[in-house]
Amino acid sequence: MSLYHSLAPFVVCVAVFVDAAPGQTSPSDQLTRLIDEAWDFDMREQPLFATRVGDHRFNDRLPSVSVADSQRRRKTKQAFLKRLAAIDRAKLPRSDQINYDIFRRLTANEVREYGFKSYLIPITNRAGFHISFPELRRSAPLKTTVDYENYIARLKAFDRYAQQHVEIMRVGIKQGIVLPDIVLAGFRAPIETHLVDDPTESLLYEPFRKFPQSVSQQQQKRLAAAGRKAIIESVVPGYRRFLTFMEKEYIPAARGSIGASALPGGRAFYRHRVRKYTTLDLSPEQVHQTGLVEVKRIRAEMQQIIEKVKFKGDHAAFIKHLRTDPRFYPKTPEQLMKEVAFILKQMDGELPRLFKTLPRTPYGLRRIPDYIAPRTTSAYYQQPAGDGSRGGFYYLNTYNLKSRPLFEMEALSFHEAVPGHHLQLALQQEMTGLPKFRRFAGFTAFVEGWALYAERLGLEVGFYQDPYSDFGRLSFEMWRACRLVVDTGIHYFGWTRQQAINYMAANTALSLHNITAEVDRYISWPGQALAYKTGELKIRELRARAEKKLGKAFDIREFHEIILGSGSVPLGVLEENVDEYIEAALKP
Repeated sequence: MSLYHSLAPFVVCVAVFVDAAPGQTSPSDQLTRLIDEAWDFDMREQPLFATRVGDHRFNDRLPSVSVADSQRRRKTKQAFLKRLAAIDRAKLPRSDQINYDIFRRLTANEVREYGFKSYLIPITNRAGFHISFPELRRSAPLKTTVDYENYIARLKAFDRYAQQHVEIMRVGIKQGIVLPDIVLAGFRAPIETHLVDDPTESLLYEPFRKFPQSVSQQQQKRLAAAGRKAIIESVVPGYRRFLTFMEKEYIPAARGSIGASALPGGRAFYRHRVRKYTTLDLSPEQVHQTGLVEVKRIRAEMQQIIEKVKFKGDHAAFIKHLRTDPRFYPKTPEQLMKEVAFILKQMDGELPRLFKTLPRTPYGLRRIPDYIAPRTTSAYYQQPAGDGSRGGFYYLNTYNLKSRPLFEMEALSFHEAVPGHHLQLALQQEMTGLPKFRRFAGFTAFVEGWALYAERLGLEVGFYQDPYSDFGRLSFEMWRACRLVVDTGIHYFGWTRQQAINYMAANTALSLHNITAEVDRYISWPGQALAYKTGELKIRELRARAEKKLGKAFDIREFHEIILGSGSVPLGVLEENVDEYIEAALKP
């Protein structure tokens, strides 16, 4: 997916050739060659991703997103799978068997996604090219004149990039593969913020305000002028055309149904999504039932805290109290940011009690940009640059402070930063022994399952002393349990949006603003929300197994070393790793 059409046929030819003489090379060599070629293919097809992971060969390019590109990629991925099947897995060492299994699963998932034509819905209510592109100013290297020229080249290419998205979404309209209309409310704001008359007011002009010393004054003047020209002639027209398309064509064609089952082949598509995001061979019915069981368990633990604080009233009254008492909410964005920073600094000091290996890469705290804050979640995490030029960042939503309770901040921060996403993902990127595709790719069930598990780790190092904060932790766990019920309810069992909102409002302490935003997220992103609780339950199951079998020999730091030591893996592979660790630890 890029602007280098002349290279595309060559890339495909490289990808589909089978090793001429497989008997002359070892299975490990064959696998390494295949993985390297597949990674190079992805870098060429996904130049924005390449930039983020530290491959700067394509810093002047944007992806190409036509239907033909998607069909070509599918064929190439199918060819990769064919080559993989010709490699004798049984003759690979354990480390390469893991690489084999993970490469097969990731590639097969991509092929299935292409088969269901999910590429015809390239945006959601909270994500897409129009939302991510302005962040280029932070992810692209901007240290030299060449860096700036590459950045400008991408600005110049944006109009075409936007038009390609329009064209592919038009195909989606014709085939009935479109977003539900209910999740598109507020779609204008993330687009209109970039429709500037003065190019210097664009977020994308930010790098031209202050150049590094390595760029001469003469070059600075030239580059700034070129940047203004690219914004006015490409970026602004691209956003304007996209806005017109959304208003005139896409919104009128958006579907009234909310479940994935309403799409062509939708029930099969959702069953695929369940397996993709959980990495387990589970049915929607099984996931739904697991959610109901977890909701019941967590509800009982919540009741214990309600009794502990001696609240006079039932569960619903307590939730209302938490949502309406001003003492639980920050008065300013600065207060919220400072509270979170203090929590994390305390956790930083406790990490050696839980982990043998800590990441070298630091993390920072940022506010979610105003132009997306009203429609996005409470927080999210941005991984470090693959070349070490930028740390990780925990983005916190400071919009509508009455929906950001302070009693949730410990759990939220442990999830997004440490010991959650930053610790796990930064460690993974720093693992030099892994192939690149494993350092920078992952499985949502592992990544989000670990982050949810990390919330509970706060209990083990002295956090959640305030019972309200502990209730916030339980509410976050309940939130993820409710996802198992609500996501399957919406996409497989025909739930309405209001039914989903009511279920979450009755069982979590989340604000109604957050609940509504979350439900709309599940509607527009089928299956993803199932990964969190599924992954966390598996990690907790494996820990309980290790604790029972190892007894006093169980070491939490050693266990976490095993869990995190292979990077993000499917839950089946994780279970094999833990079982091998237990078996080795039991040997005299």
